[in-house]
Amino acid sequence: MKRFFLLLSLAAMFCALTAFAQSEVEAPKSCKQCGMDRTMFAHSRMLVVYADGSQAGTCSLHCATRELREHPDKKVAALKVADYDSRALIDAPGATWVIGGEKSGVMTDEAKWAFAGKEAAQSFVKASGGRVAGFQQAWDLAVKEQD
Repeated sequence: MKRFFLLLSLAAMFCALTAFAQSEVEAPKSCKQCGMDRTMFAHSRMLVVYADGSQAGTCSLHCATRELREHPDKKVAALKVADYDSRALIDAPGATWVIGGEKSGVMTDEAKWAFAGKEAAQSFVKASGGRVAGFQQAWDLAVKEQD
């Protein structure tokens, strides 16, 4: 019986820590393009960092492409995306992307997820379908969906 309560306590602590970690999303809270809550979409959010020091937080690749289309004169210093698994921001062009699959995308008909490593992306594809791709393929599809 003690083991049961110990395991239950550990599970509750794990859930609480996971919820806390996922609530720690950098500003802004809402997507600059569509207004969606970026914490709720922590797994797909992006952060555009401009050379002038300004930033634009979005909920998805879709909204990041809209942001850059609206500001073609601004030079991008960094483009960050959440790693699907850890929710940590990583370099978007350096990420391994998965296009499609069974999981619904954010602001798109065809999902586009970023992963810190190729193995994690391949594991996702095995479990949920889709295809491994590079950043440019994911970006081009997101832009094309808006045309």
